[in-house]
Amino acid sequence: MDKLCSIREAIGSVPDGAMIALGGNTLNRAPMEAVLEIVRQGKKHLRLIKTAGGLDVDLLSLGECLDSVDAGFISMETEYGLAQHYRRAVQSGSVRANEHACYTVISALRAGAYGIPFMPVRGLQISDLRKVNDYFADVKDPFGGETLAAVKALRPDVAVIHVQQADARGNAVIDGPKYDDILMSRAAKRVILTAETIVGDGFFSRNEVKADIPHFMVSHVVRARLGAFPGSCFGAYGPDDRTIRKYAELENADGLRAMIGEGGGV
Repeated sequence: MDKLCSIREAIGSVPDGAMIALGGNTLNRAPMEAVLEIVRQGKKHLRLIKTAGGLDVDLLSLGECLDSVDAGFISMETEYGLAQHYRRAVQSGSVRANEHACYTVISALRAGAYGIPFMPVRGLQISDLRKVNDYFADVKDPFGGETLAAVKALRPDVAVIHVQQADARGNAVIDGPKYDDILMSRAAKRVILTAETIVGDGFFSRNEVKADIPHFMVSHVVRARLGAFPGSCFGAYGPDDRTIRKYAELENADGLRAMIGEGGGV
């Protein structure tokens, strides 16, 4: 089944209020074309999951698209400083930050992928995170009696993942660091792919390269050259310093919408 479509159609399938996971890590291989389209379509009340976010989370905060963020780390990396728009949204109360350690986001996604309600974690025995995040609780080992921390499962309604190569059916391969994108695809109810290159139907059957994300998990495939811009995509391009600095100067959502325009990138 051919799942190729426009970015407008793919993001149009995401309802307001959805729990959405974004692939990539900080400024690396985040699905930025999809993020920009979320802002253009004016999506609201999204519940975002990201292990280590940056420009993507900050931009969605500035675009007033988010209700909450479950993440272990949000920053624009050392070169560009803190994610100031996200920080202001959390401080004002417009976005709820469900703060994790990065490994507890991963553990929560594992629980979602395995179809179980929570995942025990070794750690967080003495942590203020447990005081501010309702996703954590105590659980007793039924065999040894030890009390451990547990993190509630995260099962996104949709994971949006940018890849280097995908076919029209939705089989996809990620070059370079895969981060927790494959885990996100297993935990989510469905996957939207954006891809630098769309390969032919026989690509995966003829080559030793096998799909990191199989077609039956994918609902939409979008051809998106420079789909991680202005961030980086391994093997294709690095972060665009000028554009990121220009974005960092924005003060409000009106400025963001003027910058991205109708159908244009940052």
